[in-house]
Amino acid sequence: QVQLVESGGGLVQPGGSLRLSCAASGSIFSINAMGWYRQVPGKQRELAAVFTSDGSINYADSVKGRFTISRDNAKTTVYLQMNSLKPEDTAVYYCYALIRVTLGGGRGDYWGQGTQVTVSS
Repeated sequence: QVQLVESGGGLVQPGGSLRLSCAASGSIFSINAMGWYRQVPGKQRELAAVFTSDGSINYADSVKGRFTISRDNAKTTVYLQMNSLKPEDTAVYYCYALIRVTLGGGRGDYWGQGTQVTVSS
């Protein structure tokens, strides 16, 4: 069983910073992609930042220059450093991973439970 456990959300004033963490654990053969999506009520979940399967990084245009995604050497934990936060960054942030559980098995999409980020004065 695979788990993605997030931490680090909260309430911050505009212009402030937060750092999110997501740790993957369980029966994992390989992690092929990992990153962060976000969702506000009534809207579709959207990409914030992700390490793709070829190791490159994709950022949403709306967060470029303000958010930085990073990961540990084992590539099982990802971080999202969010600076210069704006009210429009308010959302539930979900950790995402594309994981192969067994050698020769297929890959599956896994999601964390979500962590609320609220940017408000």
